[in-house]
Amino acid sequence: MIIITGGAGFIGSAIAAGLNAKDITDILIVDILGQDEKWKNLRGLTYADYLEADSFLDIITTGRFDLPVEAIFHMGACSSTTETNASYLMKNNFEYSKSVASFALEKKARFIYASSAATYGDGSKGFSDDESKLAELEPLNMYGYSKQAFDLWAQHNGLSKKMAGLKYFNVFGPNEYHKGHMRSFVIKGFEQIKQTSKVRLFKSHNPQYAHGKQIRDFLYVKDAVDMTLFFLENKKANGIFNIGSGYGRSWLDLAGALFSAMNTEPDIEFIDTPAEIRENYQYFTQADISKLLAAGYDKQVTPLESAVKDYVQNYLIPNKYLGQSPECK
Repeated sequence: MIIITGGAGFIGSAIAAGLNAKDITDILIVDILGQDEKWKNLRGLTYADYLEADSFLDIITTGRFDLPVEAIFHMGACSSTTETNASYLMKNNFEYSKSVASFALEKKARFIYASSAATYGDGSKGFSDDESKLAELEPLNMYGYSKQAFDLWAQHNGLSKKMAGLKYFNVFGPNEYHKGHMRSFVIKGFEQIKQTSKVRLFKSHNPQYAHGKQIRDFLYVKDAVDMTLFFLENKKANGIFNIGSGYGRSWLDLAGALFSAMNTEPDIEFIDTPAEIRENYQYFTQADISKLLAAGYDKQVTPLESAVKDYVQNYLIPNKYLGQSPECK
């Protein structure tokens, strides 16, 4: 059996779809469905069972999970970069992760977990996944710190050599629909263009960057899944790895790709970056994926323009999810 925590979420459900594409269906989905619409991500997927996250935690910590486990993709977490309840984040992103990791080790199961590029903070210390520099990183928000705390716990306990921690950069694509304000610019911009024929981008408040020239490492979710599943097939690839395109692209590049995919003339309005996030705003991110490539990953990353076109034309316009048949909406 393969377990996916956060399996109804964005990347988790995409991983399940990727496993289904390989004819793997003995999957346990663990999540908190709550009251949003992420349950829709499960439609079209084939899996063996579903458990709510608290029930799963109770079962594994009391020794009542008696099925063999091949691997655990631990994607479950509070992923809001604006969440300010530190206790909530540490309980969900740190304590819960320790319990799942310990269970994986007990079961001798492959453990692949989601860290985050948010651990790199403002990027002044670079974006290298060299683990000797792990303790030097200074996240800008509590979410990033909660992820950093688990990375350090694994390192301090000598466990990072037995598992793979993946630092996802700016992932976008189908199945992110339920994420509210945490959705990518692509879907937000798609909705803006449909409604007003233009998009809004944040102004730069840094003289080193022109408006719209702030840089991000944008990664299509299909590439993120391919990279993640690489670690299932390559069990000797352990430690911390960046999961990104390896290329920095501007918000103007992304907006241009979106207008092109929608066959609409570009019309961009620049607005002030909200004061509450301005101080911690990142002006440059770019994943160093040399370690991933050295481990043997050799698939070409989908170019930004092609990825946006696929997302818009094959998912957003027809209102489709990963894993769904064409007639599903």
